[in-house]
Amino acid sequence: MLNEEICILRNKLNKSIEQGDDYKTIYQLSVELDELIAQYYNNLKSSKEELILTNP
Repeated sequence: MLNEEICILRNKLNKSIEQGDDYKTIYQLSVELDELIAQYYNNLKSSKEELILTNP
């Protein structure tokens, strides 16, 4: 599920920051996390629109 993927990647990003990994690694993880969060909200928006269309 997307929620789980977000949590896993967030934890990986936090660990990377705590360990002082290089900027490129932290940036890449951050971009990936942003993309997953955007997917989550797009799915949520689509679900709400679908619900509205099926229940006028």
